[in-house]
Amino acid sequence: MAPTGARRQQHKALLVLDDGRVFTGTSFGAIGQTLGEAVFSTGMSGYQETLTDPSYHRQIVIATAPQIGNTGWNHEDAESRGDKIWVAGYAVRDPSPRASNWRSTGTLEDELVRQNIVGIAGIDTRAVVRHLRNFGSMKAGIFSGPALAEPDELLARVRDQPSMLGADLAGQVSTDGGYIVEPDGPQRFTVAAIDLGIKTNTPRNFAKRGVRTHVLPSGVTFDQIAELKPDGVFLSNGPGDPATADHIVGVTREVLDAGIPLFGICFGNQILGRALGRSTYKMVYGHRGINIPVMDHATGRVAVTAQNHGFALEGEAGERFDTPFGAAEVSHTCANDGVVEGVRLLDGRAFSVQYHPEAAAGPHDANYLFDQFVDLMAEDR
Repeated sequence: MAPTGARRQQHKALLVLDDGRVFTGTSFGAIGQTLGEAVFSTGMSGYQETLTDPSYHRQIVIATAPQIGNTGWNHEDAESRGDKIWVAGYAVRDPSPRASNWRSTGTLEDELVRQNIVGIAGIDTRAVVRHLRNFGSMKAGIFSGPALAEPDELLARVRDQPSMLGADLAGQVSTDGGYIVEPDGPQRFTVAAIDLGIKTNTPRNFAKRGVRTHVLPSGVTFDQIAELKPDGVFLSNGPGDPATADHIVGVTREVLDAGIPLFGICFGNQILGRALGRSTYKMVYGHRGINIPVMDHATGRVAVTAQNHGFALEGEAGERFDTPFGAAEVSHTCANDGVVEGVRLLDGRAFSVQYHPEAAAGPHDANYLFDQFVDLMAEDR
């Protein structure tokens, strides 16, 4: 039977933004204090996948969907090992008082409490999102219970936290020692996947295609990768400022020098871009949602994609540029605002996209990229 339940006892809670704006609501999840960068996600569903996405590390997520929690929580849909919730905090308008889904094993609020995630409910999330669209993502804090204090003190706590600009976070979400995900059937290829915040569905997509995936920590060296004799290297999604990721950019250049096929997504797109000589910048409020249109300039095809990024590569649609590894181009851009959504070497041995092909946003619009990587490894043999 699907679990049901009622809301826990509610306490006064405040969402405080870096510019002094305050939203008053009630506690949702754990009681206390949390700090992070306030961002918003436009997904109408999939809140469990959002909360467990390591790319949201140190971010307070504001849900634009008005009602959250209807389908509860289950132990199959998490995007991180161990069902870990990575968001710093969660802000919603109308939390469902009960969970109603045959797959659920508990309520969302119970899981937030179990993992000590501080949240806030009952606020006008439309007003928060409009504010962030006007003024950009910014430092924020959620406070409830004993953590409440005078507004000036709360604002000081918010402002004293580190900025997301210049934050080196991939190492904080990466695996410590590495692990292997075996293929579903006969093994065709071996991929070295560098975990910068990898989601669990990525190795599953490789497994379906006969790929053994060695998931490696972000501090891995090229020599350690080469010892595996991989058919390809994968750069995962992840949190933080790509301008701080000098180590993995250096490793990526060694991979390119060695001619090993390479595929990157999200943070990995920014890493490949940096390895090819491009710079990055912090976006005003980023792309976070599951219906973001992306143009593939080679085909003119537009894919509906899932995204979560607050940084992007410099560049223009279709721009070609020289690199130490051969000519490259900006292969994809966002149809909404022209932001770079992909780069590739013209010889085809390295490519990346800014979105999440392992997420079923289209639902299958971007799934072909895994096949493209497998074809590239097959050609390289």
